[in-house]
Parts: sequence; structure tokens; C-alpha cells
Amino acid sequence: MKKVLTALGMMVLGALAMAAENGAGGDGSIGKGLIGLGIGLAVGLGALGTGVAQARIGSAGVGAVAEKPGMFGTALIFLLLPETLVIFGLVIAFILLGRL
Repeated sequence: MKKVLTALGMMVLGALAMAAENGAGGDGSIGKGLIGLGIGLAVGLGALGTGVAQARIGSAGVGAVAEKPGMFGTALIFLLLPETLVIFGLVIAFILLGRL
């Protein structure tokens, strides 16, 4: 986990440096670069959280369905709930994309 957080931190710092470099050559602000960084973080972190949640919920759901086949509908609903994180991330991305 420590390696993942280190890699994520390095990517964020690299993106900030590129945004500052891009903004310095243009109108002097880094606003567009930071908006692009926000778009990437909204979608990327939302997808990462969804993946972690669905991994745990999926394994528990399969175990519940193996014991009681009538639990399939409940397990399916619980598996689909974290998917809203990615949908919200995409909505935020489209809102921010309109500001570029």
C-alpha cells in the first residue's frame, strides 16, 4: 500500500509541475492545468475506490449466494452500489471539462 501511495503522490506532483510549466508559457496562470488535474483525480480516484469496494463486496456476495441462492438479487444490488462513485466522478469531469 505504501508503494501505491508513493506512486500516486509522485504522479500528482509531476502533474502539478507540468501544469505550472504549461501555465507559465501561456497567460501566466495554472488554472487550466489544475482543472485537468482535477478531472484526472476525480475519475481515477473514483475508479480506484470502486475497484477496492467491489473486490470485497463481490467475494462476500459470491459466498452468500453459494450458501443461499435466493440472495443473488441482494448481492447484485450491493455490488452495483459502489459504481455510483465512478458515475459521480464522470459527472464532475464533464462539469470541469466545460470550464477548460
